[in-house]
Amino acid sequence: MLPYRLFSIFHAILKEQMASKKVVWVKYLLAFILSWPSFSGHATPPQSKNPVMEHVADAHSWHFATIAGKHIELYLPVILYSSDKGIECFSSAHFYDKNHQPTPFCGYFLSNQKIHPLDPSRSVLDLSITKNIAAMFLSMVLLISGLLWMANSYRRAPLAPPKGWLACIDLIISFIKNEIALPNIGPQHYRRFLPYLLTIFCFIWLNNLLGLLPGGANVTGSISVTLVLAAFTMLITIFNGNKSYWRHIFKPEGVPNWLLPIMMPIEILGILTKFFSLMVRLFANITAGHIILLSIIGLVFSMKSICIGFMVSLPFGVFMFLLKLLVAFLQAYVFTLLSAIYLGQAVDEGNH
Repeated sequence: MLPYRLFSIFHAILKEQMASKKVVWVKYLLAFILSWPSFSGHATPPQSKNPVMEHVADAHSWHFATIAGKHIELYLPVILYSSDKGIECFSSAHFYDKNHQPTPFCGYFLSNQKIHPLDPSRSVLDLSITKNIAAMFLSMVLLISGLLWMANSYRRAPLAPPKGWLACIDLIISFIKNEIALPNIGPQHYRRFLPYLLTIFCFIWLNNLLGLLPGGANVTGSISVTLVLAAFTMLITIFNGNKSYWRHIFKPEGVPNWLLPIMMPIEILGILTKFFSLMVRLFANITAGHIILLSIIGLVFSMKSICIGFMVSLPFGVFMFLLKLLVAFLQAYVFTLLSAIYLGQAVDEGNH
C-alpha cells in the first residue's frame, strides 16, 4: 500500500503545481520506481498446478526456481488505467496473501494471470509489466550493451582484426549481410534494410537462448510478440513496395482483364498469408519445443521413478535441449530470411 499512497500523493502535487506535458512522463517514472517489485521466497506451492503451462504462459510474476521448498519469485509492477480512477500502480504481490493464495486488492482480482475489476461494470486497461515484457527489457539491455561495446571497440581500433566476442558478432553481421540481405534484396537496396534484419535476427535468437535458461521467459513463444514482429516485416514491406510490386498485385502481367477480379483478392490474401506464416511459425515451433522438453523432464516427477529419470528423461532431455539450441538459431534465421525475401519482392524493379 505504501507505494500506491506515495504515488497518489505525487500525482496530486504534480497535478496542482505543474500542468505541462513533462508531468505525464514524470508520473510514469514515479509509478515505475515506486511500484518496482521485490524478491520473495514462500514455502507454499504457487497458484498454477501445471508447471509446463506455467513456464510457457505469460504471468504477472517471474518465478525463477524452487530451492528447499521455497519459491524464488520476482513480483512485477501492475499498471492499470480506468476512466474513473486514472492510472493505478502497485506490485502484483498484493494479489496474494501470506499463504500465497489469491486475494483481491484495490477493487481488482487476479484470475488465470488476467486482472479483472470486482465491479463488472467497470472497464480497465491493463498496461502491466508482465514476465515477457520484463524479459524483453532484459534482452534489449543485453543486446544494446553488447552492440555499443562492439562499436566502441571498433572506434578505438578500427584496423585491428576482431577477436573473441567481437569476432563472433562480426561473423553474425557478415552472415546476415552476405547470406541473407545481399542475395534476396539486391546490392542496390540491401543497405536500407540491413539494420532491421540484424535487429530481428539478434532479438529473436537472443530471446530464444534466454528462454532455455532455468527460469527463463518464453518471449518468442508468445503469440503477441510474434504478431508484432510479423507486423513490422509486413508494414515495412508494404510501405517500401514500388510500382512493380503493386502492379503485380493489382494487375499481374499476362492475366486477362476478366480474370483480374478473381486474381486481386488472391494476391491480397497472399500478403495476409505471409503475415500469418511468419507469426505462427515462430510461435508454434518455440512453444512446442518448450512443452516437449518440459514434458520429458516432468516424467521423473509424474512417474516418481529414478530409472525413468536416468533411462528416459536424462538422455532425451539432453537431446531435446541440444536440439532446441539448434532450433533457436534456425527459427531466427528462417524469420530473417523470409523477411528479406518479402522485402526483396517489394523493391524488385521487375527487370527480368
